[in-house]
Amino acid sequence: MQPTETERCIESLLAVFQRYAGRDGDNCTLSKREFLAFMNTELAAFTKNQKDPGVLDRMMKKLDLNSDGQLDFQEFLNLIGGIAVACHDSLVLKSHSR
Repeated sequence: MQPTETERCIESLLAVFQRYAGRDGDNCTLSKREFLAFMNTELAAFTKNQKDPGVLDRMMKKLDLNSDGQLDFQEFLNLIGGIAVACHDSLVLKSHSR
């Protein structure tokens, strides 16, 4: 049986996290450097649109719920979820303004 669209999306999120995690050691977390590499590559449009150079540092601090200087997969998913909600809200606003 072929994976569903949702299952493929989950597999993609796992693969992307694994691609960046572990470059600096622990393959279960993103270090700050790995997080910045992820943001600058995978979310480059978002990153380039930021006027404030400190925004990624603040995002990392806010996402790092246990303050260990790393993002585990759950903390990473909070980022993805927040971006997905923002995109959804933007689409809903656009459809209501027509």
